[in-house]
Amino acid sequence: MWTAILVFTLLALVLGLLLGFAGQAFKVEGDPLADKIDALLPQTQCGQCGYPGCRPYAEAIARGEADINQCPPGGEATIKALADLLGVEPKPLSAEHGVEKPKTVAWIDEQVCIGCTLCIQACPVDAIVGAPKLMHTVIVDECTGCELCVAPCPVDCIYMLPLQAQLEQWRWPSPEERVEIAEAPVPHVSEGRTQALPERGDVA
Repeated sequence: MWTAILVFTLLALVLGLLLGFAGQAFKVEGDPLADKIDALLPQTQCGQCGYPGCRPYAEAIARGEADINQCPPGGEATIKALADLLGVEPKPLSAEHGVEKPKTVAWIDEQVCIGCTLCIQACPVDAIVGAPKLMHTVIVDECTGCELCVAPCPVDCIYMLPLQAQLEQWRWPSPEERVEIAEAPVPHVSEGRTQALPERGDVA
């Protein structure tokens, strides 16, 4: 019995050493520049930049295959941060890729939702929970506002609502933004809850 235990112990040690050696020998080094670029991107995973996520876009910028102004969710702040990192001049946001908008989160009208799961499949960050033929809901803290869940919904029960600004994210609104806020009040979603529940008349 003790012989068998000793044999298995020695075998486990040998296999562990082999796996450790293989892990070091075949380790794939990441691109440090792509890592720094990716850290500056908003991680919405929306694809508006023309790439399937923030990491592929960061790698394309690092290779010189993509410009720094293709990220509408990041907007002017991200463009400036990327320009500072890469030592280049900032550029206006590319109109071809979209326009900068206030941060939003998805909200599902649970009374209309039919439980088709199409929005769950479309969400790149698994921020929507639910089951087939049962209502779905959004985890507000996980939602990046990519809007990819809106188009697949066959009953149009998903709305994008402005996320209430937090102190660390707040910036002084421009005169144009102040006019828009005054003329078009919209219900806000607060972080820290699974899903906001505005009155249906507010989002109709």
